[in-house]
Amino acid sequence: MTDFILETQHLSKAFGGIRATDDLDLQVLPGELHAVIGPNGAGKTTLISQLCGLQTPDTGAILYKGKDITNLPPYKRAHLGIARSFQITSLIMEMTVLDNVALAVQARMGSSFRFFKPARQISAIRDQAMDCLARVNLAHRADVLTHELSHGEHRHIEIAIALAAKADLMLLDEPMAGLGVEESRAMVDLLTAVKTHTTIVLIEHDMDVVFALADRISVLVYGHIIATGSPSEIRANKEVEIAYLGEESGASAC
Repeated sequence: MTDFILETQHLSKAFGGIRATDDLDLQVLPGELHAVIGPNGAGKTTLISQLCGLQTPDTGAILYKGKDITNLPPYKRAHLGIARSFQITSLIMEMTVLDNVALAVQARMGSSFRFFKPARQISAIRDQAMDCLARVNLAHRADVLTHELSHGEHRHIEIAIALAAKADLMLLDEPMAGLGVEESRAMVDLLTAVKTHTTIVLIEHDMDVVFALADRISVLVYGHIIATGSPSEIRANKEVEIAYLGEESGASAC
């Protein structure tokens, strides 16, 4: 048995002459928040798209709990316990907050949709959905139409949906994108709580957030990981400083 919940082995993906991921090896330990950082064009979006099954690598393998999932489609990865949050929210805006989360509970439970009974009317589904909303501090907004909520609240709903799916692994793609200062603080508080019981792979540009949350960090440059370590190790890594963080900024700017 592998010690890693998620592992990539020699992962490569090219678009024309550009290698978006290049012999990329990533190892994520169970229970950690593992951040992947890198400059624009480093291959972060391509990496997470391969991890969730939206893109298939040209070469290499992706292992989840020791099982090869390289060619599995996204829905089968979801059934295994992998959830992804996108840079752009993918919620059903015309439905209530509760209904969005209830659908995730219903999908996980395998409840039939053929009778068209709203998921929220099934007590077991509603109770679980409300519990997930409480965990992201949105229980008081359960009956509000999703489009009426703020962008930051939409991000919290996405986390609630991942919790409703009982994901063992969350792939979070720029969860701070578009958030204001207060919303970012609220998201950091939420992820701090979530990471105590769920493994998270975090793609994020905000270095303050990364260094506040991450147990380990991998630095991606030109499709290849040049360093992996604790936040303090990454701060002290001169190769990382030169390649990404910037010599002038120094470690204190991270």
